[in-house]
Amino acid sequence: MQKRIKFFSILFWLIIALTGCDTLFPTPIAKILQNPRNYEGTQVMVSGRVAETFSLVVIRYFVIRDDTGEITVVTERSAPKKGEQIKVIGKVEAAFSLGDKQLIVIKENPAKN
Repeated sequence: MQKRIKFFSILFWLIIALTGCDTLFPTPIAKILQNPRNYEGTQVMVSGRVAETFSLVVIRYFVIRDDTGEITVVTERSAPKKGEQIKVIGKVEAAFSLGDKQLIVIKENPAKN
């Protein structure tokens, strides 16, 4: 009986922990772009291929593409190579809005990558 209670207790806490973790499994990029307000300020993980890179002294970013879409990732590290398959953990942010257009980006968390 004690073992069953322990098992269900562990199972319960594991389910609670997994439901609150957006960084455990990659989030489809299209899901973020379709509902940016639901994700703004939230830490997520995306996975895909690097489609484009850009680096200046003050700003570095790259575009990551999965099967559902693409999103810009702002980073502090050196940009990955174009075509490289990577996972990125970062916070979803609205970079700017102009009318009904919005640029949604992921600000990479350098400690997580």
